Amino acid sequence: MGKRAVLLLAHGTPDTVDEIPEYLRNVVSGRPMPQHVVEEIQHRYAQIGEPKGHSPLTDLTLIQCRMLAERLKEPVYVGMRNWRPYIADVVRQMRADGVTEIAAICLAPQNSRTSVGLYRRAVLAESAGMKVDFTEGWADESLLADAFAERLRPAISELREKTGEQVQVLFTAHSVPCRTIQAPVVSEGQQILWPTLQQDTDGAPKVDPYPVEAKHTAALVAERVPDAAGWYFAFQSQGASGGPWIGPTVEATLEAMAEAGVKAVVLQPIGFLCDHVEILYDIDIAFREYALERGIALSRPASLNGSTLLVEALAGLAQQSFARLQT
Repeated sequence: MGKRAVLLLAHGTPDTVDEIPEYLRNVVSGRPMPQHVVEEIQHRYAQIGEPKGHSPLTDLTLIQCRMLAERLKEPVYVGMRNWRPYIADVVRQMRADGVTEIAAICLAPQNSRTSVGLYRRAVLAESAGMKVDFTEGWADESLLADAFAERLRPAISELREKTGEQVQVLFTAHSVPCRTIQAPVVSEGQQILWPTLQQDTDGAPKVDPYPVEAKHTAALVAERVPDAAGWYFAFQSQGASGGPWIGPTVEATLEAMAEAGVKAVVLQPIGFLCDHVEILYDIDIAFREYALERGIALSRPASLNGSTLLVEALAGLAQQSFARLQT
């Protein structure tokens, strides 16, 4: 039997504000990025972190890596698509370390071409001679829903006690361009298969599952937190690139909630597994201010970060992957 290891895959984030232009070039595959967009992203990063301008995403992902390695008693590596440590470099290091079997898990539970699909391509491009099992998605993982619910319950209680209001929950996931969920599927043989032509076994068209999976995770969490007055769902952090992004937006949803008389909202991002700029700036600063201007008190549960339930979920996925590698 070969030497096996887990590879956790994430988006990546720059270490300093000065590195943001290079990081954004990686995100958009080298396409030109308007200077005003670069400056806006730099502004957002400058408002977060300790020290200021430092996103904790990489640090927290490495903590999750160490916790999982201790739980499994197996080697665990971390590879980032858009920043160091890059996936290609990490896979090469795994080969140098003698790893022959990789259980790859994307730290984006909801499957999308812009996350899982791109990470998978990056792993396979460097893994010649190594056996790879890639977890396609785990939006319905019960321990993941348990982990989010564990964070959500006290946040609801605290906001209810603080405001004296019934608390609604607004679940979010990162938006993606509309073209993502409309894009063709590229098969293993590089044949382009358009969603309207590719069929599931029941004859229905197969399209990017991301929007459905994101809402499914939210529903599973909501089932575990019955003391919420109700829940909504929105897509956050729409990008500045050309073309439309999927919605509804958080801003539009907060507008509708305000019109309906909602006064207290706990916003929980169920597509993110640790703190980073889309949480620490977009939610904690921008959305909180936007809600307050409309008479809504908005708070957020603690992110999963070093959640033991999250690590248990990842351990279960890794063990399933190791079992598949033996078949």
